[in-house]
Amino acid sequence: MVDVFEEVDDQLRADRAEVLFRRYLPWIAGGLGVGLAIALAVWAYDSFSQKKTEQASSVYAQGLETLGKGDTAGALKQFGDAAKASSGAYRALSLNQEAGLYLDQGKLDLATKTFADAANASHEPILADAARLKSAYAILDTASYADVEKLLKPLTDPKRPYSALAREALAWAKLRDGKVADARRDFAILSVLPSATDNIRERAHAAIGLIDGGTAGQVAGTVKEVLSQPSNPLFPQIAPAGGPAPSPTQQPGPAQ
Repeated sequence: MVDVFEEVDDQLRADRAEVLFRRYLPWIAGGLGVGLAIALAVWAYDSFSQKKTEQASSVYAQGLETLGKGDTAGALKQFGDAAKASSGAYRALSLNQEAGLYLDQGKLDLATKTFADAANASHEPILADAARLKSAYAILDTASYADVEKLLKPLTDPKRPYSALAREALAWAKLRDGKVADARRDFAILSVLPSATDNIRERAHAAIGLIDGGTAGQVAGTVKEVLSQPSNPLFPQIAPAGGPAPSPTQQPGPAQ
């Protein structure tokens, strides 16, 4: 008799479960449908983003090739197309190249604006800070010390990728502005700074020798003359501390 009651209870539980399942089936199906729709949307977005990145990479490479052939106008167009076709790294790289070309053409205002756009295009400090540093280099011989310091001071933080280069640029700006004692102190620090490259240390020693061997006025004039040269020998390459510059897909090289 007990077995009969148990069998009846089991049947009742099964019936209740079936009723509940039928009652909530539309909700379950709806939830699965929403989940599937979200998964498909994420997949489609990733696929679209990947396609845009590949397109930007191809156009950016074409821009470099065109620039290598001496076709500045064609390279500018291709870098512009690459910047429009992507966000993040390739947009920052392309805008960096554009800004460098504008700088070569003497379009300082356009160059600094484009460098600013490049800095805002990526959250990667190696790319963003490179653009900010190049923007500072572009105005180093013409802008007021206050404007140069505003750009460079945040970049001198030891946690930033180009802190040694930023400190060096700021030291040259001080020297150009006649702040000889402050500049010498900065160069002395750079000459022994562990994060500074050998080239930075060598330039720091040379700057100290220049300061110690001449008057303040002569030193400032010499710095202005050097900074105004089209191919500035003080800053031949922008590379993070601790190693050589990565490939163009990782960070921008020097402005073309």
